[in-house]
This record gives sequence, structure tokens and C-alpha cells, in this order.
Amino acid sequence: MMTIPSTIAIAANSQQPLQVNRLGYGTMRLTGEGIYGEPANRPEALQILQAAVASGINFLDTADYYGEDVTNRLIAEALYPYNSDLVICTKVGATRKPDKSWIAYNSPQELQTSIENNLRTLKIDQVQLVHFRVMPHSTMPFEKSMEAMFAMQQAGKILHVGVSNVTPEELTTAMSMGAIATVENMYGHGQRTTLKTPHGENRGGEEVIAICEANSIPLIPYFSLVNALHKSDNRIATIAEKYNATEAQVNIAWLLHRSPWLLPIPGTSSLAHFNENRKATTISLTEEDMAFLR
Repeated sequence: MMTIPSTIAIAANSQQPLQVNRLGYGTMRLTGEGIYGEPANRPEALQILQAAVASGINFLDTADYYGEDVTNRLIAEALYPYNSDLVICTKVGATRKPDKSWIAYNSPQELQTSIENNLRTLKIDQVQLVHFRVMPHSTMPFEKSMEAMFAMQQAGKILHVGVSNVTPEELTTAMSMGAIATVENMYGHGQRTTLKTPHGENRGGEEVIAICEANSIPLIPYFSLVNALHKSDNRIATIAEKYNATEAQVNIAWLLHRSPWLLPIPGTSSLAHFNENRKATTISLTEEDMAFLR
């Protein structure tokens, strides 16, 4: 069996590194239909957050445009006051219109407004980790948005700065401007490279993972369980049968084995599915399994 680390360091080379367990939880699915509005089952949403922390998960991914503001308010309701080791990561750079569409919200003033909103709804004085999310069709220069992010870090509003949905070139640019703690890009066994959608591009993890590994930067994969586009690839199903596991569990296990710099954050609105996903950490894939899944 392969030996995989159970923890990962965020901003490992900084004066204030954050050590977290390597399975996090993404809160996006706790919202209503279309990632908008209140959850269909609010008590269960709160139970999932409490179960996550009770199980040892100490990395939560959220955004003030989930809901809007729904996941932040759920986190505060379920978990405040927070455990000292809990890392809450949020994203800025986007907002929602009343028709539920997603638009860029990334001018310096808009980013400051988003940060202040996150601080208020999460009931904190400083956000430990913030990803600047690159949105398609934005007219705001990437460098100008990043300047605003680092300025807020200097002001003490943000502890660590990360980026999301970036190309290798954007990541390199951001790294030349300041310390980048994490990258959050789309990545999973069934979707490794840039995916073009009707709403724009979701940049992939395979394009940036080498940069992350070379610079000790955790890559946080979103949409990691996407494999609907690859139904002809039955390799995950084969390994799932071998271990009497679900395909979702094997997807998560593959990420944990793929690189020690990957921090999966599978999300769900079902407590049963949450518990099922968590058991993926008990699956020990062999080198032969990983070669088969390559």
C-alpha cells in the first residue's frame, strides 16, 4: 500500500502556516437549487457542518456568493465560536444577480466590499484564507484585482491570499506579486483539464499542479467528483468494485494518493453522503491501482 500524508500545510513557508487535515469540506451544496437561497433541509445542513468538525475536518470552503451569504451564515450558526484549529477559506471575485446568474465582482472596491461582508457574516476579524476567483468575460485586469487582494492582506483583513480558476500564466503572475498560499481549480479523475461550459471556462488542475508542487502550494480541487462526461471510462468503477466502495469514494481516494499537495473538499447536502465521502480516507490504493487509474 502507498503511504500518504494525513495533513497538509497552507502557506508552509510563511511565519503563520496553517496545518489542516487533508480532507476538507466544501459548503456550496448546502444552498438551495442553483446554488441560491436557503437549503431545502436547514437542520440537516447544520448537522453536516457540526459532523464535519466533530469528525476532525478542520478546513471549510465557502463564499459570500453562495446563497447569497447562505453558507457563511450556516457556518456561523452551526460552529461559532470556532475551534482554534478550524480554517475557514472563502472566495471573492464574483457575485450573483437576481436571475441567479454569476458575474464578475472584482474591482478593488468590490473586492473590499466582499471581504467586509465575509468578515461580518462569519463573525470574524480576519479571514484566514481568501481565494481570488477569476471569472470569465471580466474586464478588470487580473493584476489590478491581485493588487487589491495583497493590499487587504497588508491591512490585516486577510491572513493568506490564494487564487482560483487560474491558468499557469495567471498563477505565475500572482506569485510574482506576492505570496500565494493555495490554488483552487477544477480537478478530479474524470475532469483534469480546462472544461469549457456555456458560462465560460473552468480551468483545470493538471495545468497548474506542477507549479503548485514545486512551490509547496496546496491545490484545492473543486468539482472533484465530476465524471459524467467520462462514462466510457470505467476504471473508477473497476477499482470501486475491488474495494467494495462507491465511485465517489474512489475519486476522493485517488486525489489523496495523486499528490501530497492536493486538499480535496467534496461537498454534499446529505449527511449520509457526507459520512460516505469521509470514509474515502480509509481506502489505501496500491501503486498498481494508481497506475491503472493514470
